[in-house]
Amino acid sequence: MRLADKVLAVNNDLPIRTDQPVHNGKVRSVYWLTEADSRRLIKEKGYDVAADAPLAIMVISDRISAFECIWHGEGGIQGVPGKGAALNAISSHWFKLFREQGLADSHILDVPHPLVWIVQKARPVMIEAIARQYITGSMWRSYAKGEREFCGIQIADDLKKDQKLPELLITPSTKGVLTGIPGVPEQDDVNISRVDISDNYQAFKFKKPEDIAQYEKLLTDGFDVISAELEKLDQVFVDTKFEFGYVTDKAGCEKLIYMDEVGTPDSSRIWDGAAYRDGKVVENSKEEFRQLLLNHFPEPEILLDKNRMQERLALAADNALPESVILQISATYMGIAEKITGTALTLSDNPKEEIVAILKTQFGLVD
Repeated sequence: MRLADKVLAVNNDLPIRTDQPVHNGKVRSVYWLTEADSRRLIKEKGYDVAADAPLAIMVISDRISAFECIWHGEGGIQGVPGKGAALNAISSHWFKLFREQGLADSHILDVPHPLVWIVQKARPVMIEAIARQYITGSMWRSYAKGEREFCGIQIADDLKKDQKLPELLITPSTKGVLTGIPGVPEQDDVNISRVDISDNYQAFKFKKPEDIAQYEKLLTDGFDVISAELEKLDQVFVDTKFEFGYVTDKAGCEKLIYMDEVGTPDSSRIWDGAAYRDGKVVENSKEEFRQLLLNHFPEPEILLDKNRMQERLALAADNALPESVILQISATYMGIAEKITGTALTLSDNPKEEIVAILKTQFGLVD
């Protein structure tokens, strides 16, 4: 069997019963279930959600994006084998740990297949909550240019690249384009301060001012849980993105939960501990892929300059990456997933066929 056949590249064409358009993101596709199917599953499976909560099937692909482009490999490989299953397995593992340790629930209700979640609809908080324990990446680039204030927080003058920060830094940005907030540009992914959030909490979709402290606690506690677990594996948790939203449980109580994904190679930086102690950075995250791309192309500036987006898109469309690069990234994703979960990942020979069969026979969602 060809390697390309083991990759789930197109995930928005499954025959799942829905009466709404399929939402197709960079990596995940979301199929909103009919009201009848949502109510039936809630009753049949005993999910702890309101009886009328909208449910969805979330199918993750193996596509890989970097520098706002989707990349492909030689031999018709339209993604990274095992990447989707690795991301789902890691997120599910951390969300389960958060719940067991009394932090908060997540949007995930069921995991029918390694590439599939059944989720409840959440009312998202419009913040990309970034937590940083080390100074690296975009933060270091800004710091090296002389910037010392990040999201309203002043940091020291004598920091070195990749060093541990004195304390965990929360550097939030906007999720989507928000309008009418004083001092906050109407653009996606704009850095904001805690004062911006507290002065305009309703614009960021917080229900009450006290929930700001709750989101910060969930972020900090979640980071600490993952960091401690990764330390046992001699891995360094560098930084990550959290997202939050509100749901209503079976008893009618509204609560803040974790959503999207967490602690994965896509949403976080994870470094090898032994290499870091040796003064080197070895990535166990998507940053490795970004660096490979920057080293692969003779004019890497195209990937870094947002004004050259058309050239960048053409670069991604016209250049099939060597199979060796795809396999290297596959090994990184699958390797860190197996380390974290303690379970081997098995690549499906026909993931789409498997998903359809399970959703039909076990959940009655395919006609």
